[in-house]
Amino acid sequence: MTGLAEAPAVTLGVSLKMYLGHRQTLDWTRRIAAVAGGHRAVADGLAELFVLPSFPQIIPVAEALAGTAVRTGAQDLAAEDRGPYTGEVSGAVLKEIGCAFAEVGHAERRRLFGEGDTVVASKTAAALRNGLTPVMCVGELNACPPDEAAARTVAELERILTTAASHDCEPGPVVVAYEPQWAIGAPRPAGPEHISTVCGALSDWLTAQPGLAGSRVIYGGSAGPGLLTRLGPDVGGLFLGRFAHDADAVGRILDEVVALHGTGARRS
Repeated sequence: MTGLAEAPAVTLGVSLKMYLGHRQTLDWTRRIAAVAGGHRAVADGLAELFVLPSFPQIIPVAEALAGTAVRTGAQDLAAEDRGPYTGEVSGAVLKEIGCAFAEVGHAERRRLFGEGDTVVASKTAAALRNGLTPVMCVGELNACPPDEAAARTVAELERILTTAASHDCEPGPVVVAYEPQWAIGAPRPAGPEHISTVCGALSDWLTAQPGLAGSRVIYGGSAGPGLLTRLGPDVGGLFLGRFAHDADAVGRILDEVVALHGTGARRS
């Protein structure tokens, strides 16, 4: 596979969804700052780590992570930058308060809130034009052979980014989180061969697109400690959910990054 040469060696993201309360979120963040802030993987730039709390926690989480290389982002954003959109939060505001990332297109938002490709594309464009890196969630609904999953997922990504390009946005890198919907919340992630096949196809497609230099593909869907070392270099990292609620688990994954770097098994 071609890979994405300008991408960081390993990208790790954590979405807290709506699992933790305000005090729990801040306690968890302080623990992450202690575990990850001084970890060699983060301090030496072997891994890029970002955290996506719920909207009210973004500012205090960023404050708790100040002085570390761990960055923050949002789990969603509005398609518009300003106007009469009650309850929405714009990419312009997210950028203003220090966000670096914005998640778009998660399967739960598609299923629960009816967000289709057009909405996801408009939110992707909103992130890019406001200087945020979109964390684009893509993945097939039902389990299928890896080659079929790769074709479906590349087609999904192409539809979204082609539509996004027609909006008022700037070119820039994206993080594609491959999350097969059948693996979200499951006891185990998808198999390593399946993950590598799909992520490799997504990486190849991104590499061929002008204006997307620095993009990377990571895997989500019941991802946790022990998975990264089983994946090949076409998988640029992990998008973590409930298995990252234990900050020590994040530390163990960062240990894996250091180990992989020592063996030369990852891109640098």
